[in-house]
Amino acid sequence: MGFADDHLIPLVDEGLGNSAYLVDLGDGRALSVDASRDLRTLHAAAERRGLRVAYAADTHLHADFLSGAVQLGHDYGATVLASAAGRRAFEHQGLADGDEFDLGGMTLRALATPGHTDEHLSFLLMDGSRRLGVFTGGSLIVNSAARTDLLGAERAEELARAQYRSLKRLTELPDETPVWPTHGAGSFCSAPPGTERITTIGTEKQANPLLAAPDEDTFVRRLIASLGTYPAYFDRLAEVNRRGPAVLTAAPHLPALDAGQVDALLAEGGYVVDVRPAADYATGHIRGAISIPLRGQFATWLGWLLPDEVPLAFVAREDQDLSEIVRQAYKIGYERLAGHLAGGTTAWQEAGRPTAATAFVTPDHAPAAPYIDVRQEAEYASGHVPGALHLELGSLAARAADAPGGAVVACGHGERAMTAASILERAGHTDVTVLNGSPDAYAAAHGTRLAEGGAV
Repeated sequence: MGFADDHLIPLVDEGLGNSAYLVDLGDGRALSVDASRDLRTLHAAAERRGLRVAYAADTHLHADFLSGAVQLGHDYGATVLASAAGRRAFEHQGLADGDEFDLGGMTLRALATPGHTDEHLSFLLMDGSRRLGVFTGGSLIVNSAARTDLLGAERAEELARAQYRSLKRLTELPDETPVWPTHGAGSFCSAPPGTERITTIGTEKQANPLLAAPDEDTFVRRLIASLGTYPAYFDRLAEVNRRGPAVLTAAPHLPALDAGQVDALLAEGGYVVDVRPAADYATGHIRGAISIPLRGQFATWLGWLLPDEVPLAFVAREDQDLSEIVRQAYKIGYERLAGHLAGGTTAWQEAGRPTAATAFVTPDHAPAAPYIDVRQEAEYASGHVPGALHLELGSLAARAADAPGGAVVACGHGERAMTAASILERAGHTDVTVLNGSPDAYAAAHGTRLAEGGAV
């Protein structure tokens, strides 16, 4: 058994596509790295091993989730370790390039690796002179490097050049050095698809296409060309993490609301978020509600599509976990959660309020109508229905006027398409049909084949 098998516990957030890590230091204490504010899995892992989290390290000012470091300081008395250059406004041990921090046997060495952010650090974990592995955060990741445009498009090239130098520095470590990134498949911080979440320096030198770039300019072009869109809330969270998220002293909950209270919330500019599966929403929903099914990606789409400064009410099925809504919302800084509609849509109808329905059809029953593809650019380019109008879900509200009447709205399966339909219905497009299926199946049902490349 190696070090990672015995002492390293990866904590994967499949929804956001990230990994946090819990390191058993061997004496009843633990180090956490890049933990999010949703600490349920970390607490459970620590409890199973009888560990107290003594140190909480953050590689950078995260944009895609609120850091759990401050909360770990409250819960366990953990010392927070982070870049001194990040100017965090809460108690922490600031580290600069080359600084070493004694973990009581093991040592954490800070390596300045700017690129994803200005103040980004990687952490080399050592046992004496033995390199146990390196936490690379948003620097070197599996088969790629994290995006460099989060501080503004005008700085993307400058930071990409810094990222190039940072990756070159990391590849000077021995080939056998384990690499423990934070961002992985499913992250909008520029991770490619795949199942591997940890790697080694040697593997990346052989397989990472960015490291295969012959020079810095080619690296920069390749990295910037790979950058797709990202959720709107990314632009807010780094500053919240710099100030320090509020400590939670009790588990937040969603109070029950009646129809009148939900009506009042809507009148005040709030939103109703329907978290039921797409098929349930299609059958009947509150007019103007936004469909965001409760699943791993719930936080991403909540933060991408809705403002964080207005109250939110939720409609859920009886068998759905209301605490999951709260935890995912709080993880990205959405705390104006007014409550949930008690009794759901049945109670809404019994109170005399109207509901709406949305056509949700399989490919063989979908009409031959204008086709709107709401997937990401990379998904669209890899294969789309000929003649499809490409309107990414994240920008759909601003482009709703471009949507043709009577359109079929589609994604890869149906969940994002139902969200898109709810946005279009809110904008006045009440005649849309949602595809319950894939572009491939739709194309086959209509006697055509998928096209590839950019917009047609």
